[in-house]
Amino acid sequence: IMAFMADPGGIRARVSGALAVLAGQPQTDPDRLAAIGYCFGGTTVLELARSGADVKAVVGFHSGLSTARPQDAGQIRGKVLTCIGALDPIIPPDQRAAFEQEMTDGGVDLRMHLYGGAGHSFTNPDVGALGRPGFEYHAETDRRSWRAMLDLFDETLTV
Repeated sequence: IMAFMADPGGIRARVSGALAVLAGQPQTDPDRLAAIGYCFGGTTVLELARSGADVKAVVGFHSGLSTARPQDAGQIRGKVLTCIGALDPIIPPDQRAAFEQEMTDGGVDLRMHLYGGAGHSFTNPDVGALGRPGFEYHAETDRRSWRAMLDLFDETLTV
């Protein structure tokens, strides 16, 4: 993960290739694409957006927010939603503030939902088995964040 974070070009190339495969499927409407991801998958879809991909929306659930190329936020074409636990030890307040500034500077339509009482991996009912402080399933936040994503999709993907 650290190599991709240091140079996001590699992860952007991989996820762009995956998006191209999806867009090329006969059952896919290439004019109504969105991407979601959890944890590093969320970080990945944010990098997809920063690459200028033609997606209407991206959603990151407890995703890392930092990038080595914040100036690329100006290339984001779709709307961005991040769902973050206020108690997440991996995404501290300074990372959230820097991301908000990056998105503001890039003119991005951003929604950052911060959920009190939730930590990292709040969508994973089994995360408590890891025994890591700050990693805990939070059912209410899981439901609320999913609803926030569906609301964004209603806004951006419905005809």
